[in-house]
Amino acid sequence: MRVAFPGPLVPAPSPVAAPQRRLLGVEVWIVLLISLLQSAIYASVSLVAKLTRGPLSDQTATLNASRSDRSWLDLTYQLLGIGFALMPVVLVLYLLVRSSDAPRRVLGIGRGSAVGDAGWGIGLAALIGLPGLAFYFIGRALGITATIVPSALDDHWWRVPVLIASALMNSVLEEVIVVGYLMWRLTQLGWGRWHVLAASAALRGSYHLYQGIGPAIGNAVMGIVFGYFYQRTGRIVPLVIAHAILDIVAFVGYALLKDALNLP
Repeated sequence: MRVAFPGPLVPAPSPVAAPQRRLLGVEVWIVLLISLLQSAIYASVSLVAKLTRGPLSDQTATLNASRSDRSWLDLTYQLLGIGFALMPVVLVLYLLVRSSDAPRRVLGIGRGSAVGDAGWGIGLAALIGLPGLAFYFIGRALGITATIVPSALDDHWWRVPVLIASALMNSVLEEVIVVGYLMWRLTQLGWGRWHVLAASAALRGSYHLYQGIGPAIGNAVMGIVFGYFYQRTGRIVPLVIAHAILDIVAFVGYALLKDALNLP
């Protein structure tokens, strides 16, 4: 399926001078190690644990699990987890301001219309969603993907709102850091466009390794599409919308339909 991205490549930031480049390199490592690179390391260890326990096809990866058998306490844990998970985004916005890189420019906020962003978000969600399901079922058939349980929350009144909030958190965290921030900073460090795109996609795939090899590959492909879109448009809002749609459909759909469809 060919996607006609609008306009030419958006001009990238110019590489910075050597002294500042060293500081920016340290900054990137710090941001990633307290956010998604840390998740990638844990995901890699989780994959090794699964592989040494038995076939991946016999194991389960749970995305949203209950943290207490008491409703109010579980809700408290869920909200705290979502809130603190967004702190790296706050840090990134602060660092961009401190370095005189306006977040609106880096993230492309306000560059497109609300209708246009929503349209691209829905289109990208459709483009990624169906192949993503194919990657999952092919991975299951090949034995390289665990059974993914998008939600294991108990049936409380707050389950659906929390799952939506979790989906929004994932979309903002990943697209701001893995696409907007990382691709901007790597370009400032002198990396070429294709190296930047490959690094962003590889990181996205790596922190999904706990789900198995199939989802990691599928998410890396998603990272290529999303990263290329950012390079062509300089906008992450459509990516946040697309990611949120994918996660909301997966999380909420599973929670509401698992009993009717006899899902694990």
